[in-house]
Amino acid sequence: MLDETTGEITGFDIELIKAIAEDQGFKVEVQNLGFDGLIPAVQTGNIDIVASGMSIRPDRAEQVDFSEPYIDAGLAIAVPVNNEDIQGEEDLAGKTVAVQIGTTGAAKAQELKDAGIIKEIKTFNTVDVVMMELINGGVDAVINDLPVTEAYMAKQPGKIKIVGDVLESDSYGFAVRKGNTELLEKINAGLNNLKENGTFDELLAKYFQ
Repeated sequence: MLDETTGEITGFDIELIKAIAEDQGFKVEVQNLGFDGLIPAVQTGNIDIVASGMSIRPDRAEQVDFSEPYIDAGLAIAVPVNNEDIQGEEDLAGKTVAVQIGTTGAAKAQELKDAGIIKEIKTFNTVDVVMMELINGGVDAVINDLPVTEAYMAKQPGKIKIVGDVLESDSYGFAVRKGNTELLEKINAGLNNLKENGTFDELLAKYFQ
C-alpha cells in the first residue's frame, strides 16, 4: 500500500522482504508496478523479486520460482461497514464488484460473473483505489485476498468489513526468475531466520492485529 504521508510503498510483504534482505546481506529497492505486470517484469529481469502478496498457483509456478510460503491466504468479500444486505457469496447476485487487476480475486469475480451471479466487475490497479471505490459507493462489494483486506481494515478502521466465509485458500510466496536459485535460497534462509528470532511474528502483529 502507499503511505499517504510519505509517498512510500509500505505493507507486510515490503517490510518482510526488507528484513530478509538485511538478514541475508543484500539490499532491496522498491518499485511500484501494476500487479498484472509483476511476472513479466521478473521474467525480463526488470525486477528481481515479487513481494506483493502473490498467491502460489500452478500457472504462475510455470513462469516463476516461488519461495517457501510465508502466509496462509484466501479470498474474502468486503462490504461497507453499514451494509447488512450482503452476508456472503450467495448475496452477490446482481451486484457490482471491484477487484485488483491480475489477482486471484479478479479471477474469482470473473468466475462468478460467468456463472451469472455477479452483474458487473470494476477493475483497478491498486488495492487502495479498489477500497475507495467501495467506500464511496461505486460498487457493492470487493473480492480480494483476506490478508490484504485485513491490513486495509487495520489501516482504515470502521470503514469496511469482511462478510461470509473465506472463498478459496492459498498461500503467498516471493517470486523470482526461473532458475535464480541463489536468490531463492537467500530468501528462504532469511525467512526461516526471521520466524525463529520473532521478527516475523512482530510484523504479523503490526499489520494484521
